[in-house]
Amino acid sequence: MSLTSDQMELRETEIVAHYPAALALLQGFDHAPRIAAATTPAPAEERSAGIGTRRRFRSTTPGLVTERAARSEGVQLLARIAEVDAEEALTSPAQATVMHALRRSVAISLAVAEAYASQTALADLKRANLAGSLAAGKKTEFTELLAAEALITAQVFGCAIAQLMAAHQGEITVEVGEVEELLTENGQLALHGLLWELDQDLARHANDDAHLIGTVTAFAEQVMEKTALRAQTAPRLEPFRAASWKVEADDLVIRGFEPASKAKATTLTMTFKQPNEVVGNHIAKYQAMKLAKMLMAYDFDRRLNPFAELGGFIFTFMGDGAPGTGKTTLIQMMAGMIHDYCQIAGYPFRYQNLSTDNIDSYQGKSGQNAKAFINTVIDPTVIGFGTIDDIDQLAGKRGDRQSSAGQLEITAVLMESFAGANTVVRGNCTFGMFSNYPENVDDALRQRAGARFLVDGPQTREDYIDILYLLMGKNHDIPLGQHEIYAAQEIKKAVAASFESHARPQEQGLIRVYERVAQDLGALDTIAKLGTYLKGIQEADERFTGRAIKNITDAVKVRAMDFELPDEWMEEPDLFLFKPYDEKKGMIEELRHPITVEMVIQEINRYADSEFRYADKSDEVAIEDAVRDMGRMEEAKRRYLEGKG
Repeated sequence: MSLTSDQMELRETEIVAHYPAALALLQGFDHAPRIAAATTPAPAEERSAGIGTRRRFRSTTPGLVTERAARSEGVQLLARIAEVDAEEALTSPAQATVMHALRRSVAISLAVAEAYASQTALADLKRANLAGSLAAGKKTEFTELLAAEALITAQVFGCAIAQLMAAHQGEITVEVGEVEELLTENGQLALHGLLWELDQDLARHANDDAHLIGTVTAFAEQVMEKTALRAQTAPRLEPFRAASWKVEADDLVIRGFEPASKAKATTLTMTFKQPNEVVGNHIAKYQAMKLAKMLMAYDFDRRLNPFAELGGFIFTFMGDGAPGTGKTTLIQMMAGMIHDYCQIAGYPFRYQNLSTDNIDSYQGKSGQNAKAFINTVIDPTVIGFGTIDDIDQLAGKRGDRQSSAGQLEITAVLMESFAGANTVVRGNCTFGMFSNYPENVDDALRQRAGARFLVDGPQTREDYIDILYLLMGKNHDIPLGQHEIYAAQEIKKAVAASFESHARPQEQGLIRVYERVAQDLGALDTIAKLGTYLKGIQEADERFTGRAIKNITDAVKVRAMDFELPDEWMEEPDLFLFKPYDEKKGMIEELRHPITVEMVIQEINRYADSEFRYADKSDEVAIEDAVRDMGRMEEAKRRYLEGKG
């Protein structure tokens, strides 16, 4: 074992040394299930003809009377895998791949467990226990260390399988259910339980090679999920969590109880848009372009983005606007930019969209689909971009009787994932929520959007000329006339004007608050005056809480990072992308601008305007519904009285 940077290298010789033990486990062992119930039919016991049956002996020994009595079954995984295609006499390449992956995964898990034992007191306690000299005062520590070893063995086993099988996974997915036979007495028993359960899953699901690979992959994911949950409350795991283990030959990195899988990019089939093809929407377009470059600063070795550390990284944002104003075009532009940058740098890129297809009638399935969407995008081994288009249709509003159980499940998952107790913002991914009717989005979920993009589409005469010219295409001879094409879409000029427009509020409710505070205090040029303005907003809208203040300060930090990383840094990765983390961080700090009062006022107004806009729309819709209901009741009453008379 050697130390390379912040990683412990697991040498190949240490892994290969455990091959014989791993092979012996796969060839066969006996295991009596303790937690799970066997689902595959057991072979019938031979019985002499004519001999009657007797009642089973029931032990009266204290302790044994309550112990579960299950017959020990032989588990022969290699034979089980070879029987996947019973008609073929030879082992297929897929079956051989699974066999080799399982042997190597078991060997890696045993090697890491052995290293953990040598780092802690477990190795000495094992020797003392074997010699019969284990002190009574050490028994609790010994038990806890054995349980920790079992969890580590299970976690590394699952991680290794997931990594080794990632390249072979096809389109077929298998639902194996939760792993039950996770035994934590010691590492060897943990492997027995997991391999027994894998054997059960293969017997149920693996009827061909594709389902064999799908079953093994799904099983590995369930193992990692179960061990991570168990490890949250288990003691003695600090040495394992603090270390990072690298298996060079498999490109496998084990970081505590984080799930490991080989970075796999998704193939995008969308039509990409160029920035000049997004007409209007100046601030939204500018911030989307900046965010695309921010993502590329992510450091895969440190698993952190300097922008996330310095402040100014946008983890979640919401784009709202009327139908047809360009939200989908904005998604296509941003996804295209990130995709192109990743192609140049050789980074894996994943784009995922959460759609109405993910809402399921089965209880809990919608939440699982949403969680799978989140996990796919936040994978720290890729650059990720996740979108939730028409989020008002996907995520239910709590208290709304029209929201289905599936929609409410999605709301709960998104809220927990975007700003929950376990949310970690590494800076490798971002999530965009888009809606034509943001007032219909749950207030708490909407406030989890760290940035707001008003997607208002073309606004000026020049915008409308540009969009007409763009959409007409080239197949015509109509002269352009007196107009400089796309001049109005020049980002810097348009953005400066857009930000300056927020020096004063735009929504009537906020204007009244601003004018009252300004009249009482004068110019808002101190922290105290700005805080008083925020309190005035809160008095006018009680939904303006501490989370809103955080979103505003995050937006101010983004403004402090109001610079665009040079294009050549993206085009030539050696200039920036491939530099060490600390050097990249220093280069970014040199470009950072100081925060000004004007920035803070503009961001307060921009955020509060959006909240007042949502509230006004929501109130107006509620009033219209109430008026419509009253009108119907009035008409019903009139008809009723006419019929009665």
